Amino acid sequence: MALLNRKLIQLLRDNHLNKEVFHGEFGLEKENVRVDPEGSLALTPHPKAFGNKMENPYIQTDFSESQIEMVTPSFDSIEETYNFLEALQDIVSLELKEEYLWPSSNPPMLPNDKDIPIAKMDNPVEDEYRHKLADKYGRKRQLLSGIHYNFSFDEPFLKQLHDIVDPQMSFKDFKDATYLKIARNLLRYRWLLIYLTGASPVFDKTYMEQCVARGESDDQNSYYVQNMNSLRNSECGYRNEKPLYVSFDTLTDYVHDLQALIESEEILSVKEFYSPVRVKTARGKHPLEELLQDGIAYLELRFIDLNPLYKIGISKETMTFIHLFILYMLLKEDEPFGVEDQKMANLNHDQLIMEGIKGCLHDYGDSCGTMEQKALTCIQEMQNMIQLLNPEDKQFPNVLNVAKDKILNPDQSFAAIVKSEVQQSSFVQYHLNKAKQYAKESLANGYRFVGYEDLELSTQLLLKAAVKRGIKFQLLDREENFVVLTKGDHKEYVKQATKTSLDSYSTVLIMENKIVTKEVLKQQGIRVPAGEAFGDLEAAMNAYGTYRNKAIVIKPKSTNFGLGITIFTDEFSEEDYQKAFGIAFEHDRTVLLEAFMTGKEYRFLVMGDEVVGVLHRVPANVVGDGVHTIEELVHEKNKDPLRGRGYKTPLEKIQIGEAEEMFLKNHAQAWSDVPPLNEVIFLRENSNISTGGDSLDLTDEIPDSYKDLAIQSAKAAGATICGVDMMINDIKEEAKGSNYSIIEINFNPAIHIHCYPYKGENRKADERILDLLFGE
Repeated sequence: MALLNRKLIQLLRDNHLNKEVFHGEFGLEKENVRVDPEGSLALTPHPKAFGNKMENPYIQTDFSESQIEMVTPSFDSIEETYNFLEALQDIVSLELKEEYLWPSSNPPMLPNDKDIPIAKMDNPVEDEYRHKLADKYGRKRQLLSGIHYNFSFDEPFLKQLHDIVDPQMSFKDFKDATYLKIARNLLRYRWLLIYLTGASPVFDKTYMEQCVARGESDDQNSYYVQNMNSLRNSECGYRNEKPLYVSFDTLTDYVHDLQALIESEEILSVKEFYSPVRVKTARGKHPLEELLQDGIAYLELRFIDLNPLYKIGISKETMTFIHLFILYMLLKEDEPFGVEDQKMANLNHDQLIMEGIKGCLHDYGDSCGTMEQKALTCIQEMQNMIQLLNPEDKQFPNVLNVAKDKILNPDQSFAAIVKSEVQQSSFVQYHLNKAKQYAKESLANGYRFVGYEDLELSTQLLLKAAVKRGIKFQLLDREENFVVLTKGDHKEYVKQATKTSLDSYSTVLIMENKIVTKEVLKQQGIRVPAGEAFGDLEAAMNAYGTYRNKAIVIKPKSTNFGLGITIFTDEFSEEDYQKAFGIAFEHDRTVLLEAFMTGKEYRFLVMGDEVVGVLHRVPANVVGDGVHTIEELVHEKNKDPLRGRGYKTPLEKIQIGEAEEMFLKNHAQAWSDVPPLNEVIFLRENSNISTGGDSLDLTDEIPDSYKDLAIQSAKAAGATICGVDMMINDIKEEAKGSNYSIIEINFNPAIHIHCYPYKGENRKADERILDLLFGE
């Protein structure tokens, strides 16, 4: 029995690499078939929303038109990789119409083989390849789905290890040898991972007849084979027609043997080599010439089942165990892996599938130890590995203990749990219920980009829309919400979702400066509020007598999100007037005093030559219940999960601050008042969503004459993307010279309020930005 390579472990410790060995790059590829509301295979085409099937790097089509593949980029943590796959699942689920992602590796209810739609790739080579596979293996077998787990070590770690272990060897050869060693060990001991990750024990009666005939059923619909934990990894699963043996000793031998298999026409191409573990190039396409030239970039584990117990088909704990197992394969003593060893590994693979963890482990010795005994030894060795290299870690021992429990108690394995739960209903109904449950979770999570919730919501939405279309993104400055979007050779730099190359610097300066904005609009004959600017508090106070009996707005010259704004519609004291200017001067050296324009305020989102959305923004408010105080009602309304802080949710929490207190005071109200049932209590005059207001979509109700004014205003400032704030007396009337007023143009309009209004339709402003940047 090969144990840990203590010499190698000591070298890691002596050279302070004992923590670095745990670092790496992770990626996941996941297949799901689409099903209709009854659990039958969806026969609809791959959704057009995901763009070109051959070009989208994140959302692709697998063998069948009904089979979606989701691919994460590589990340340096399991957490980020897991989150991105969840985000992909959310994106795909939200795009499906009356369809669901099937959460099992085993197919749903299937039609006749000939009626299963093969993916149409608009590429003759790809189309021919899929049709040949269909003829060779059958279409039903091709619909088995799973997860590919991709892993590589940090390059700096490998270089340091190379310098310590074998500096005479070239780094490329050392790296290849390292990954090949791990691949050999993984193939030898994969039976243990299949036991711990297998989750496809039951299948439908519509699967392949020869497999259904081998199974037994309690309901004549759901079939299983005793002890089988993974149909996908069994003889009824997706594997080559006969065992194929290639050398994993050197990369040259590996490539040579694969070329021989292709030349002898035993396989159509490298892609048809369905080894449970494959070595891959950085470009991921696996052409043999690239592999020889560039060397191995990462390992691909291809035998992980979709686990219906988890929304995305795998848990973080399982991902962590696989990672630890890969490290264990590195740190074990090496073992031979010739053809006879590969045959034995295949035998153990099938033995585990058919007999379970209590079955016999085939080895060179005459005696037959059980797989359970060997599995427990492996877990103990992994625990020793953790203790020697990273004893401070608290998570790893817990993950290993859970695995140990599954070995000692087979009824706790994923497959046993799934089988038990399926038997409470049926294979189809159980998985269909799971599919619908996960779809609801994706819907509830709809506006968030999982893993990127720290970004402003508008940025999250833009990035999700980009991923859906297959546009790559990179965060340049996370704190500033600054990203670069890439499609082919086309790059676009975007800040906060709407600051793009489409608008010039001078245009931004015009919109940022409220004084200049008003002059630009006045020159175009557009109505704006009258007023004046003040450079200091003394000058502003000298004007108090002029404005004391007028409805006015006090706001910083350059502001956004409603910051520093105070509105007086009724009589106000000199003290309140001074306080309002004090608040405004905190945000700018110049403060504007403008006439308060009557009517309701509307935000027009202008993009290009069209108004994408129009919102009526209702100022922050609560509705009385005759029991609770205004302050208590605010706290209750703020519990809405759609409300948050920092523009990371569709709505902002209502603030309990100085401006709100002043507004209440001016209306003879206080935080401690208890308003009667159904009385609406406003807390601000200004209606910004950023200060707790509600957004009501009225795009279809607003006459075109007002939309034309918004577009005219944007063009006056030279803006492609902007928010035009307009006061309108009555939207039932067409725009005239005196029944409206443009009060602001915003150079950085939030798009999330149009995508997820408090009430109304999603206007897909995120999609429109991408249309303008990359073309429709």
